[in-house]
Amino acid sequence: MAKVDYSEKQVLLIETSGNMRSTIFYMLRSLGVSNLKAVTINDRILNEISENNYDVILLGHNVRDSVTGIQLLEECRYRGYIKASACWIFMTSDASQEVILHAIDSRPDDVIMKPFTVDELKHRLDSILYRKEVFEPVDSALEVGDLPSAINYCRTGFSPYDAEYDEAQLILSRLLNEFQKYAEAAKVAEKNYWKTHDKESGLIWAQALIGLGKMKDAKGLLHELIEEFPLFIAAYDLLSKVHEQGGDLEKARDVTHEATQKSPMGIPRQMELGRLATQTKELDMAGGAYRKSIVLGRHSCYRSPDPYLRLANVKRLEMTGADGAVATELYNEFEKTIAQAYQAFPTDRELQVRAALLRSEMFNQLGEVDEANKCTREAQRVNEELENPLSLDRELLSVTGDAVPILEPEEHKPAKAKGRQRDPEMSLKVNRLGVKHYLAGKMPQALKYFGLATEYDSSNAGALLNLAQLFLESARDSSDKRDERLRMVERYLKLSDRLSLEDVERDKQQLLRRFLRHDISLLPSGSLGNLLR
Repeated sequence: MAKVDYSEKQVLLIETSGNMRSTIFYMLRSLGVSNLKAVTINDRILNEISENNYDVILLGHNVRDSVTGIQLLEECRYRGYIKASACWIFMTSDASQEVILHAIDSRPDDVIMKPFTVDELKHRLDSILYRKEVFEPVDSALEVGDLPSAINYCRTGFSPYDAEYDEAQLILSRLLNEFQKYAEAAKVAEKNYWKTHDKESGLIWAQALIGLGKMKDAKGLLHELIEEFPLFIAAYDLLSKVHEQGGDLEKARDVTHEATQKSPMGIPRQMELGRLATQTKELDMAGGAYRKSIVLGRHSCYRSPDPYLRLANVKRLEMTGADGAVATELYNEFEKTIAQAYQAFPTDRELQVRAALLRSEMFNQLGEVDEANKCTREAQRVNEELENPLSLDRELLSVTGDAVPILEPEEHKPAKAKGRQRDPEMSLKVNRLGVKHYLAGKMPQALKYFGLATEYDSSNAGALLNLAQLFLESARDSSDKRDERLRMVERYLKLSDRLSLEDVERDKQQLLRRFLRHDISLLPSGSLGNLLR
């Protein structure tokens, strides 16, 4: 290994403990670091990281801090501040499984336990910085989004006799997956997995198998990885998605629940558990996941009104079949949870829209139609005032937990995420990508792109009709959740009714309505007609 010249490195040390910060500061000086800044976690720290091009960032975690190192690490990954070319080392004295696994979720280059010796620190830094130097062309290409150049360097820059060859093959297989070259990615990852038995290669191989539609093989490989590496949480997350795409929500829920038991601090995973538990009617589990998300979100970049609304919806669902004092208590908890959301996010206008939709659903459930209509009108009024109005039908599905589970995976929206800008041209382009995936038999990807097309332009009739057709075919092909899918068909057809349709679009709309009037199971197999391009 080549000797590292630390005098050329820009280093940022973040540590709130004064004694520990001083100790590590002098360790770094003894290694030859001259361009060194040592700070505590403060209001300026994110700007410090984003505005400067540090080669090394050492980030300390102390559980007693109001904002901990692990929260800062999570937010830097979330905001894209962790550059491939920079060395990130997470330092903690807390060796608990939940802290270590949560840190690994944010993918630092290394985790080191405090206190440590200067020799251990030097060994870790030497290894990472040497690797950064070797893979600098790959990292630089990735930082500017040049995936083909990164792939080409991994292919041609290393021989099988190089010490870094196996890692180059690992990176190559990951990049090929991102480039949707699944067959080649599977070939590279499989060979690397059997050679190195590295769990990351196994995960990439499983991802490639999923891309190729080989769900059974992917499932078997993921079970093998989990059996051998029981704390490899990324394998649980992927296995849950495989079960969901295969229609087995109960298994998807159980796998995600097992993952949250092992690594409970990740908000996106807790929210995913809440969603799956809601859709499988395990309301106690769902409520627990949403309450955990609220607590974890107090100082997190994932802080949002979502868990409050989902928890309120759980109370609404629990009212089904309840009466008397129990029903009254659940209704009070429903209203209290929404009030807590308003208190936590007083200026969030989207929250006002979504809460009004949820309250409308509650009043409909109680048979109070006038109050329900009043809430719906309030949602519409506030929505019209938004700079980027929401799709009310879509938001209603989201807040009531009524999303179709197999074809409509739900992504967690960040607390500060802005609405997507209206872009009709991009909507048409994304819709064409959906058609391409549909024709290739990749239905989940097709659904994703058709949904994005409607977000870019809610008046894209072609995308709405494509969604209606996709859900109709799904309802025909599986009896599981058939009623929910048929309701989705009706929703998208109703949305298209509001638009001015071209002749070919009108013909397709009428054809889909005729199909709806038939016995779904008797419809012809395969595509029900070419999707509009």
